[in-house]
Amino acid sequence: MLTIATANVNGIRAAYRRGMDAWVASRTPDVMLLQEVRAPDEILNELLGEGWHIAHQACDIKGRAGVAVASRLPVTAVRIGLGKGEPEPPVDTGRWVEADLELPSGEKLTVVSTYIHSGTAGTPKMDEKYAYLEKVTERLRELSAAGGRVVVAGDLNIAHKNVDIKNWKGNQKSAGFLPEERAYLDTWFDELGFVDLGRRHGGEGPGPFTWWSWRGQAFVNDSGWRIDYQLASPALAEHAVKVEVDRADDYESRWSDHAALVATYDL
Repeated sequence: MLTIATANVNGIRAAYRRGMDAWVASRTPDVMLLQEVRAPDEILNELLGEGWHIAHQACDIKGRAGVAVASRLPVTAVRIGLGKGEPEPPVDTGRWVEADLELPSGEKLTVVSTYIHSGTAGTPKMDEKYAYLEKVTERLRELSAAGGRVVVAGDLNIAHKNVDIKNWKGNQKSAGFLPEERAYLDTWFDELGFVDLGRRHGGEGPGPFTWWSWRGQAFVNDSGWRIDYQLASPALAEHAVKVEVDRADDYESRWSDHAALVATYDL
């Protein structure tokens, strides 16, 4: 059994102060795919401690984004970003890291940690988000064509369907739930064949949600969004036996405004 967890940590230093270390110790994931790390390599390595193989891309803009793969399995290759050898705009950095892992059988598993732009409707930030989504789609098309076992996980900052957001009626013109954004997920699922494990194993919904605002009663009332995903290639999806949202027991126990999404694979 292989356990892969994806989590937007909302700043890993803050997450560890709030108790993420206790979650890691009790959950014992084999692979962690982290977003919004917002820390340099040395801090990430120090907090995670020994026993992890780490691939990390910090954002060129200080204090923003940052993605990492932390694996107990050996890492045989790492690919950073989607620039294909060319420098990316600073706003696109700290958003994509791939790693090839060696399974005990000797087979390869490719994992991706990604953090998509949040965007703001009607502003240049949405243009940046759509441009990045085009690059993501191009890379997913390549991964799909190559076949094999792949999981692309992270904070996509898009709720796919009405059941993926509590207040869907009030957010139809909000970034993260625009029809143009949601159409990209349609392409990834329907055309490229990636499987949304959170929905496949989470029932028909509404929810289970993965993000709730720190403000007000959003967490208490479960007024959230499902924006954190594990997208598995067909060759991997059939091996997923359990997918869970590690929602905190109460507001005070939260170590991020997101909950970790944890999948168990029988490999």
